[in-house]
Amino acid sequence: MDGKRLDLNLLVTLEALLAEQNVTRAAARLHLSQPAVSAQLARLRLLFDDPLLVPAQRGMTPTAKAVELLAPLRQSLDQVRATVAEKANFDPARAELALTIACTDYLQAVAVQPLCLALRQRAPGVRVAMCHLELESLDAQMARGDVDLALMTPAEAPPSLRTRHLFDEDYVLIGRQGHPRLRKGLSAQAYAQLEHVVVSLRGGDFATPVDDALAGLGLRRRVAVSAASFLLLPQLVAASDLVALVPRRLAAGSAQPLRTVAPPFAVPGFAVGMVWHERNHGHAGQRWVRETLHALCAEKAPRRPR
Repeated sequence: MDGKRLDLNLLVTLEALLAEQNVTRAAARLHLSQPAVSAQLARLRLLFDDPLLVPAQRGMTPTAKAVELLAPLRQSLDQVRATVAEKANFDPARAELALTIACTDYLQAVAVQPLCLALRQRAPGVRVAMCHLELESLDAQMARGDVDLALMTPAEAPPSLRTRHLFDEDYVLIGRQGHPRLRKGLSAQAYAQLEHVVVSLRGGDFATPVDDALAGLGLRRRVAVSAASFLLLPQLVAASDLVALVPRRLAAGSAQPLRTVAPPFAVPGFAVGMVWHERNHGHAGQRWVRETLHALCAEKAPRRPR
């Protein structure tokens, strides 16, 4: 590549093209005409001696070289943007901003609720709309601006979107205070003999991957209730002898008097992260909200029992 022919605007166009994988959408994001972006793509192909994006059934697909370029390209442009924006002022106390956050009801409770409470104190002009996560349409929703931020497992995010890790979550077993058979050091056999509540997000399932793990141990548990949401579980087990496996942060934040113990066998946890579109990456207000959410999640990390 001839460095003398390098144009920073071309790199910005390349970043948009790799994020959108569509000339028309990249042009709209850059506030340029489609022919102008097509002409810049032609120059980029000459510059890198590579097609960079090739036609596909829907939009365009990056070449192997383009995929390799994306991460260092974003890092370099981010450094330039940070330098330019260093003097820019964002005053949370006076800002007016509305954003939409998509996530599950569990993450609304353990992440978005603390954010909303913090915003009332630090940035009262920032309004938050919560909606349920629709993974299959998330990319399009963010491209249209219908969703500004999503909270989810980062590995499941569309590759064109930006991600940042928030926390790692694991599961604990909860029951009411004074439950006659719930105690530390519970055996897998004693666990299976309890009455359980499970969560089926699609509704109606009485078996989960936990039951597969129990079957491998030659055990079978009795599932009495299949719920469609984790949020019902703390209240349900607090008023009965039912038990449930729930994410640790949900148990820690519950207002119900609960007893919490470690499950008697390994239950895989999951990662939670933020996901957002390139269009919102440099927005000062949205960047401040993301940083605030990241800090809150670090502060709210529950202690694990020794």
